[in-house]
Amino acid sequence: MLDQNSPLRPKSGAADNESVIKLAVLAVGGQGGGVLADWITDVAERNGYVAQSTSVAGVAQRTGATIYYIEMARDTGRLPIFALSPSQGDVDILIAAELMEAGRAIIRGFVTPDRTTLITSSHRIAAVSEKIEPGDGRASSSKVHATAEAASKRFIAFDMEKIAADNGSMISASLLGALAGSDALPFTRESYEQAVSAGGRGVKASLAAFGAAFDRARGAAAAPSPKPAEPAIVESALSAGRVSGPQNLLQGWQALAARIDLMPIAVRDMALRGLRKVVDYQDIAYGRDYLDRLDKAVAMDSAGHGHALSIAAAKHLANAMCYDDMIRVADLKTRSTRDRRVRKEVGVKDGSVLQVTEYFHPRIEEFCGTLPAGLGSYIENRPKLAGFLDRRINRGRRIRTDSFVGFAALWFIGGLRRWRRRLLRHEVEMAHMERWYSLALSHVPQDYALAVEILNCRRLIKGYSDTHARAQSKFDRVLSALDLLKGRPDAADWIRRLREAALKDEKGDMLDGALKTVATLGSSPVT
Repeated sequence: MLDQNSPLRPKSGAADNESVIKLAVLAVGGQGGGVLADWITDVAERNGYVAQSTSVAGVAQRTGATIYYIEMARDTGRLPIFALSPSQGDVDILIAAELMEAGRAIIRGFVTPDRTTLITSSHRIAAVSEKIEPGDGRASSSKVHATAEAASKRFIAFDMEKIAADNGSMISASLLGALAGSDALPFTRESYEQAVSAGGRGVKASLAAFGAAFDRARGAAAAPSPKPAEPAIVESALSAGRVSGPQNLLQGWQALAARIDLMPIAVRDMALRGLRKVVDYQDIAYGRDYLDRLDKAVAMDSAGHGHALSIAAAKHLANAMCYDDMIRVADLKTRSTRDRRVRKEVGVKDGSVLQVTEYFHPRIEEFCGTLPAGLGSYIENRPKLAGFLDRRINRGRRIRTDSFVGFAALWFIGGLRRWRRRLLRHEVEMAHMERWYSLALSHVPQDYALAVEILNCRRLIKGYSDTHARAQSKFDRVLSALDLLKGRPDAADWIRRLREAALKDEKGDMLDGALKTVATLGSSPVT
């Protein structure tokens, strides 16, 4: 670490023109970190500086960002000696292309409160460690914001990814704009724009993103810690959002939306979200079934409890009715909205051909689930026949959905949703859902909080194929503790603990330990 009085250490404010300025950029694949480093180097050289740019690649896209390191100094005729990588406590400017990369830079010691200007986009990209947790494994953004404010001399953060997307460019352009707007480097805006223009590709969009981020950074003080978004209150479901379609279907939708308007205001937002999901999943009649079930919880609820029961029912009933099956997967993969999203993410130009290969690995269970209930049960109840068919079905398949045959096959499977109510999988899912929902509502008179926690246990059930089977096993194991917990004042709290333990790890080791603890409660006095 450099001594405080070192002549190489930049002074407060903008970097000293006679000092070596040290800048690090942390970015993952596809964010244009290399382009950004080239732009910064070009800007420095245009302003009479000598500069050196190096990079240290990460292990993989989400297990380690690439570090682009730039050192620059005014050209005095003597070639300075530049370092090849950043050192702890020795970085003047750190640019992170995503919020958690800023947090990792702080942990690695690249950000110091007496020296470093920290510039980061506030958007999030979930890391592998966050994705693998069955529950909500996201790290706290607010904690990173608070830490960044304390750890840096100056902190600039806003959603630079959105600015780039809104202007049809990459985040590298908006990161450069934030750097220019911060005045952390002694260069003019025009020199930055000249460097961008020299690239020759996508200049107009890059300059637009640069300018928007520049203006935002100029007015950006240290970004406040984000507050959780308040749930929107829907005053009228009939006026919330636009719905288009045939007139007869619109009339059916409006009738369902009118029923939501009769519910307590606190419930309407979640009920409308659930209704939209259910109708999109199946049809208007399915939405009517959803509201019929939801009405049972609303009738038993009260404002004194904040309508927690109804809100939980509105959310988890919709998820339970919209289970993942082969039909749903095929339907989503053949929608035009997915094609547009993939083209945008990949960056396919208009007129170019996009080839998409989908991977499927159906088991005999999925096959039987898409058969009429009677036929599917007949096969499942005969192990030899099921095994015979499984050996021919249970293998991976790659389907090219850019071809007519591949797309038509998935389109046909997706079209089976009109007969979904007659299929075995639907019969099984609805029976399981009714048992869960009736169990929750039956506890309302004796233990309102416990009823809400039973509804929330539906969070455990998710996914498709093997994932769904494991999730349902955890769900059943959590609720198996109800007999031991009935009558205890802390029963709801214990169900919540079991559920959170089940969500923590894939194997369920934490849940096993929690269930053993619950088993000892039978001999403990109830207080």
